[in-house]
Amino acid sequence: MSDGRVIPTSSKISIFRSVAEIPAGFGPSVASIGNFDGVHLGHQEILSAVATEARELGARAVAITFDPHPEQFLHPTQASRLLTPIDERLRLLSFTGIDAVLVLPFDAALASLPAREFVRHILVDSLGVRGLHEGGNFRFGHRAEAGVAELSAFGAESGFGLQVHSPVCVHGLQVSSSAIRQLVAAGGMTRARWMLGRPFQVRSTQARGRGIGTRLLVPTVNLAAYEGLLPAFGVYITRLKVNGRSFQSVTNVGNRPTFGEASFAVESYILDFEPMEIDAETPIALEFLLRLRGEVEWPSPEALKAQIFKDVAKAQRYFRLAK
Repeated sequence: MSDGRVIPTSSKISIFRSVAEIPAGFGPSVASIGNFDGVHLGHQEILSAVATEARELGARAVAITFDPHPEQFLHPTQASRLLTPIDERLRLLSFTGIDAVLVLPFDAALASLPAREFVRHILVDSLGVRGLHEGGNFRFGHRAEAGVAELSAFGAESGFGLQVHSPVCVHGLQVSSSAIRQLVAAGGMTRARWMLGRPFQVRSTQARGRGIGTRLLVPTVNLAAYEGLLPAFGVYITRLKVNGRSFQSVTNVGNRPTFGEASFAVESYILDFEPMEIDAETPIALEFLLRLRGEVEWPSPEALKAQIFKDVAKAQRYFRLAK
């Protein structure tokens, strides 16, 4: 995938939520193990290679991931918020050309499983792995005891090969989930888009309790509470997608300090608004395209209104140029 795009697949993937759900005789397979947070360009390259080798061998292409993220289980107070909660991760993985995802529940039992037992029980016995693809910094097993050198040795013993992939670089930047999380947290949407191969996106629903029924008659949408990573406080040029339609928008992420008591919200103003059917259950996708400015406490609502006009004008120019 040299152009960095996630290429859709016409077939649905199989999702196994535990080893017990894997059908008997599932293998042979070619696989990659990882958290795949963001399903970024590096992940896409590895999974493309998995799918290619699987087709050559007449095997199944499998991504093995974890829920919760190991850091969220091992260090819950220190763990970063994720670019892609598990449902979004699975949706993105379905576009990479693989056949199945094994989601391993990360718990105390899995955390204490020795690397050799992981290979034997999960890779060999359950998936019939014949080929494995990983990045050079991959580690696994109890206390991350094993890396690619040990994995290669296990493969030689068990009959599968290992291909170690070099990091993907874009515009001189090494792509990684942690680097993208840092960029998003700082509002660096352009560089995050480079690494993801697409705009950073939040998928949620409309906030409840705002007096909105089944028809949206005003050009403002507030997102419901969201557990994943959000960009730094500020104002962004965004694209709002709902009911198969795409709208140009400007979004404020923050506490809205100008109107008295702070009240956190992700609030989008639709530029090309048309009334639409929407309720608290309607899925909404919000793409963050460019950060315009940080959040400011304006001296008056009038000053804020004047700034909003400037923000809207910049966004309209952005979309004109994008065409």
